[in-house]
Amino acid sequence: MNSFFERKFVIQGIFIAIALVIVARLFYLQIIDDSFLLSANNNVLRKVIVYPARGIILDRNGKVIVQNEPVYDLLVTPREVKDIDTALLCQLIHIDMEGFKSRIAKARAHSPYRASPFEKLISSETYARLQEHLHKFRGFYVQNRTVRSYPDSIAAQFLGYIQEVNDKDIERSNGFYKPGDYIGASGVERSYEELLRGSRGVKNLMVDALNRPKGVFMEGKYDTLAVSGDGLVSSLDIELQILAEQLMRNKLGSVVAIEPSTGEILTFVSSPSYDPNLMVGKDRGNNYMDLLNDPTKPMFIRPIQASYPPGSVFKVVAALTAQQAGVIDQNTVFFCPHGYFVNGARMACTHYDGPTSLIKSIQMSCNTYYGHVYARMLDSRGMPTPQAYDLWREGLLKFGLGHPLGIDLPGEKGGNVYPSTYFTKRFKSDKWKSTYNISQSIGQGELGITPLQMANVMAIVANRGFYYRPHLIKGIGEKKIVKEEFTEKIHAGVDAKYYEPVIEGMSRAVNMGGTAASVRIAGIEMCGKTGTVQNPHGKNHAVFFAFAPRENPKIAIAVFIENAGYGGTWAGPIASMLIEKYINDTITLPKYIQDRIYNENLLPKVEKKESAIKKNPTTIKKDSGKVQKQIAQTTDKKELLVHHSQVRRTHE
Repeated sequence: MNSFFERKFVIQGIFIAIALVIVARLFYLQIIDDSFLLSANNNVLRKVIVYPARGIILDRNGKVIVQNEPVYDLLVTPREVKDIDTALLCQLIHIDMEGFKSRIAKARAHSPYRASPFEKLISSETYARLQEHLHKFRGFYVQNRTVRSYPDSIAAQFLGYIQEVNDKDIERSNGFYKPGDYIGASGVERSYEELLRGSRGVKNLMVDALNRPKGVFMEGKYDTLAVSGDGLVSSLDIELQILAEQLMRNKLGSVVAIEPSTGEILTFVSSPSYDPNLMVGKDRGNNYMDLLNDPTKPMFIRPIQASYPPGSVFKVVAALTAQQAGVIDQNTVFFCPHGYFVNGARMACTHYDGPTSLIKSIQMSCNTYYGHVYARMLDSRGMPTPQAYDLWREGLLKFGLGHPLGIDLPGEKGGNVYPSTYFTKRFKSDKWKSTYNISQSIGQGELGITPLQMANVMAIVANRGFYYRPHLIKGIGEKKIVKEEFTEKIHAGVDAKYYEPVIEGMSRAVNMGGTAASVRIAGIEMCGKTGTVQNPHGKNHAVFFAFAPRENPKIAIAVFIENAGYGGTWAGPIASMLIEKYINDTITLPKYIQDRIYNENLLPKVEKKESAIKKNPTTIKKDSGKVQKQIAQTTDKKELLVHHSQVRRTHE
């Protein structure tokens, strides 16, 4: 009897133990481990991410600059891949067997049960061939998305590019982005990412055991719609942009044109540029590295990141700030004996001007005049020179120099307008005078401004004293909303009455035998200023600033060409053609001048890689440094000019 009860308890214990094991296993499979659920769901239900179309970008006249084209990603769920014709699949999507194995291994490492990308950015042509055989490849399916397309292949640095998100992007977005998503990486694609990207959707599809779609699950009750990104209307004029890029072909430099009455940027050229379509598709990575290693730096956004001495065009700002400070007026005359020779300082002038008034000083670009102006600003105001210098600098800051203007692009630099403490430290004394850095009086020496700031100075002069923050997007979405910061009128600190003599001098420089007489436009009173900037690394830089017409100006422009020589020879004709094209839709500049601009190659000669490979690593490093200095956009400053130093001649 006792043995019976003992056997009974043993049997009951065994059954209870088995039951507990089964319950525990069921709990694990159903609650903790979701792999079987995922596998089962994938056999009957497929969640397809619906990627939104990024917002398109138009020019100011409604022409498409950036649009979207369909592409396809081939996804795979490794656990479901069984008995497929791998050779056929490889043939259809143009990969080899090693590529197939590595992709499967990567997908399996990600998750055997979850779908992950197998081959990205399949073209429409490849997808058409694949679609006929897709049912043969169990575990594989296709997901639609779009990529950027650039019909005119222009404005690469302005537009920027998109790229696949990385871990930091995902982390910064607080989970908004998922692996495989794309994000704006530069240009307006980055600045306006949150508006352009839109919102993802999800579609639930039913599929059979052979991975063939069988319709929408629950009539789409649980689907969510993708929301396309907002479109943008840019301020660019496509036709003007195309012309400017053609004129700047085979040249290093920038062209920035602004509509003075709004601050809208009409033309934004950084040269050399590149075809933005190179940053789309499977070859994007290789193309990116090629561009990154190009010694002419096409990825460098010269209009907002390059800093140069402005040269003689700075005389416009000097004349205005000096009038506001009360140290000169339009009737002030200085004698020009072919240069500025004061207290041992020597600064040559390109010609003998004799008695020179303010208007004549702008017209003929007299260095001597602005040496005297600088001396009055710093040495003759009844205060220590460093204090007077900081007042002078304050006037420049109000003109938008020495700090970023706030354009709607990432990476803008502010240029260089050093405070007095910089020179006091450099000269090891606070007793320095204007002769110590007299080259700044004509826009040389330590001054550095960006091409965008140059164009903005012209917009200020055109407006007689104010500007709107330069920007590249004039309207957002269907309502064409304008950002509030781009509607603020910013005053430059100089009264309107002081602009007229300066503008008269600029008009005479172009229309009455001045330094820019060769680029005058019949029927348009263009006010301009040439400049030839000294360059310690090679040929001088060519500069031209202008606005037109004189009354009710429609365009303000700055053209800067590195290593080109005279501003009137190279930069002036480019500005003249662009202004006439924008205002009159014609170009009347003599054909021989046009041909010279179009055909001349002003790029610095760069040693070929093949010859460099033969050198030892030390030599290669030194030569590379020379090339980088030659094309560097922030002009390296030599030793500051000390008392009694000579200043090299500035040509116009």
